Amino acid sequence: MSIINSVRETVLSVLNKNNYGYITPSDFNLYAKQAQLDIFEDYFYQYNYQITKENARQSGIGLADIKQTYQDAIELFSEQQPLAPVYLNGASEVIISPSATSTYSVPTTATTGSDYYLINKVLLLTRYLVANSTNTLSFTQELVDSTKNFFALGVQPGDVVVNLTTGESTSVRYLTPQNTNTLSLENNIFPSAGDSYTILSTRQGVNECEKVTNKKITQLNMSNLTKPTELFPAYSQNGTVIQVYPENFQWGLNVINSGETSAGRILCQYIRYPKDPKWTYAQLVGGEPSFNQSDALYQDFELPLEDEPTLVNKILQYAGMSIREVQAIQFGQSMDMREEQNQK
Repeated sequence: MSIINSVRETVLSVLNKNNYGYITPSDFNLYAKQAQLDIFEDYFYQYNYQITKENARQSGIGLADIKQTYQDAIELFSEQQPLAPVYLNGASEVIISPSATSTYSVPTTATTGSDYYLINKVLLLTRYLVANSTNTLSFTQELVDSTKNFFALGVQPGDVVVNLTTGESTSVRYLTPQNTNTLSLENNIFPSAGDSYTILSTRQGVNECEKVTNKKITQLNMSNLTKPTELFPAYSQNGTVIQVYPENFQWGLNVINSGETSAGRILCQYIRYPKDPKWTYAQLVGGEPSFNQSDALYQDFELPLEDEPTLVNKILQYAGMSIREVQAIQFGQSMDMREEQNQK
């Protein structure tokens, strides 16, 4: 079911009831984006409000656990992706050959596929399931190595695969018992045969990095008793760059491919921003655009179905401002206030 088409039809129905006006698909998409962001950011305030009520014993459990509802909605946007290393030639430049580094780019559309709203944790991977090997055949979104038995090596879905030739990394989607030498991958990072690769476990040898301020990390590094180690790592953030400590973890005694590459070593679990909704149409039918869900640019709302009335109310407010119709604005605001009162 497409929520965005249902929302648009409802909005147009309300606006056209008294011939208030019409909003174009491009305007609707702009209003839809802002409405979705408003609701998304409100999840965190509502979640905090429900925790306060729970501490005051004014919130229930089971079906009355409203906090869990907001938590489930927020977790729809949870991602865990390998961070892209920032090499000496800069994060925006083409990586010619992988090298060791302890600086990584924060999650962005260019590096992880989505921008981050909140970073929950940063993980350092230390256990190699495959040290250095070569893919022998090339298939789309697959890794094939006729010299390996990935089942016997303990590879499981979610483990990180790194192309040592290009520095790209992705995760294992699944394994098939019929082909023990083949891994299905989330992304196609082996377009040709002959690339070297390594596989890191996300179940064993996973150490969480403690977030510290830039001031504190300087003080910690001044003493051998407090400075971060591979077992107890840390990280600090400078703008769009994450600095992982210890800075020399690539050359540790237990690192199999010491100094080879930093790609895939750092995992980040974060809350991403929702994708921009796009209501797409194929052609005009009777002067009206016809909804086309198969368009490549189509993107539905990523919010739960229960938020459809709130989306309608908020878009009505934006549309009312656009057509300078006070009644449309007031209607959206009154419905918004009624929903907030019911939730409290």
